[in-house]
Amino acid sequence: MELSGKNIIGNRLSAEGLITFQAENPATMGKLQPAFYEASEKEVWAAIELAAIAFSSYRKKSGEEKAVFLEAIADEIMALGDPLIERCMAETGLPEARLRNERGRTVGQLRLFAGYLRDGSWVDARIDTADPSRTPPKVDIRSMQRPLGPVGVFGASNFPLAFSVAGGDTTSALAAGCPVVFKAHPAHPGTCEMVGRAIMEAARKTGMPEGTFSMVHGKSTAVGLAIVRHNLIKAIGFTGSYRGGKAIFDVANSRPVPIPVYAEMGSTNPVFILPEAMKERKENIARDLAASVTLGVGQFCTNPGLVFYQPDEENNFPTLLSTNLKTGAAGVMLTSYIQEAYRAGVEKLAATPGVQTVLKGEATTGGCYAPAYLFLTNADTFLNDTALEEEVFGPSTLAVNVDTRSQLLRAARQLGGHLTATVHATERDMDDYQDLLEILEQKAGRVIINGYPTGVEVTHAMVHGGPFPATTDSRTTSVGTDAIRRFTRPVCYQNFPQRLLPEELQDENPRGIWRLLNGQWTK
Repeated sequence: MELSGKNIIGNRLSAEGLITFQAENPATMGKLQPAFYEASEKEVWAAIELAAIAFSSYRKKSGEEKAVFLEAIADEIMALGDPLIERCMAETGLPEARLRNERGRTVGQLRLFAGYLRDGSWVDARIDTADPSRTPPKVDIRSMQRPLGPVGVFGASNFPLAFSVAGGDTTSALAAGCPVVFKAHPAHPGTCEMVGRAIMEAARKTGMPEGTFSMVHGKSTAVGLAIVRHNLIKAIGFTGSYRGGKAIFDVANSRPVPIPVYAEMGSTNPVFILPEAMKERKENIARDLAASVTLGVGQFCTNPGLVFYQPDEENNFPTLLSTNLKTGAAGVMLTSYIQEAYRAGVEKLAATPGVQTVLKGEATTGGCYAPAYLFLTNADTFLNDTALEEEVFGPSTLAVNVDTRSQLLRAARQLGGHLTATVHATERDMDDYQDLLEILEQKAGRVIINGYPTGVEVTHAMVHGGPFPATTDSRTTSVGTDAIRRFTRPVCYQNFPQRLLPEELQDENPRGIWRLLNGQWTK
């Protein structure tokens, strides 16, 4: 596929804007061809208006029709072959093996949702039949989940395939019956165009209405904010920084008609190492924790950036962790902006009173390289400085030496919201610290025992979310099939004749789905 640098507006490529930009190779800082056209306001509005027109018919597509569409997207992405991987490597500095795995995750996610749509029970159909003999008479009431409308989606920088154009937000919105207007990430615009055109081709082949998917480019914030402010957009999906997510959330809530923003933002994903686990396997924990901290150059939203531990008699855990972190060379970060933010974050930690720099990895010049850092502080310092909980996006972590059980629990209670919280414990530790687990359940969307947070399975049960500031809505997930509910709302049908009801609510149950009939789940 020859890249055009143009926006995708329904079934056409468009380049009406006057501003252009180019992607950079973060390993060399060289510019990549072609130039990409930042969408004009007129183009953004055209994409949204097409999405609104498409919604009137796309919302009525059956689960089977939408499933075929999602599978076609997966097939078209795979058909792009090696050129997609090569372009993505050039734009992100990520290794080939990582990107091939991420492509597999992306198409696997599309196919998982296709199966979910075919089953159909996700609509949560509920039927309470009429009882005219009751005083007063009971009316017939039925309800199910229905799509919201056109959705604006912002791609992430750190997952150029799995959290980007055909990522979880786009997939779950399309599965729900919502057309998508996607804001391409300027760090990998070529990758975005290739996948965007794959979706456009899949829509054409499966007969989806024009406007079911559009994609606009923009390096400035103007393009994204134009999407958020448009009155025809009914929800936003976002993955990125706290600053970016909070800004979008505030704009969406200042609209005359506010809309939900499902923003996954920042998280330091605290790890707690309990006393017996420290005694029994601290060497293994230090080794595996270091691998988790530096995985993907620390550019995972689940990077463990905060470690609480109660030292054993030798008190050498920081040394063990530092030794393991030293083994990895500096890696390439995704962009110069991310590299600069990482540098500022570690410099701020290093200058914080009461924080010791245990390890400062060797820097590499000539590109967006980032070395590993390990910082150490005590519980009193952490408890008195809430800034120490803030995310530093990159391969660094802060270890907090906690002397007593009460200090550990106090630190846990003080935590804000996170995507994950991890506990390393023996059976005895789990019995002794059940109250810690109860606290962490209130602080994170996913609580892990004797594992590591960097690794988010795409399954029906996965929760990738958490309390603020990790996300703007702790009731939702951006990974797994339950993500579909972000883009639906319940609609109730009272005293409707059978012929006017959606199939999912008709007495004969032609879809064969599970339904709550007078309080009992049945097919």
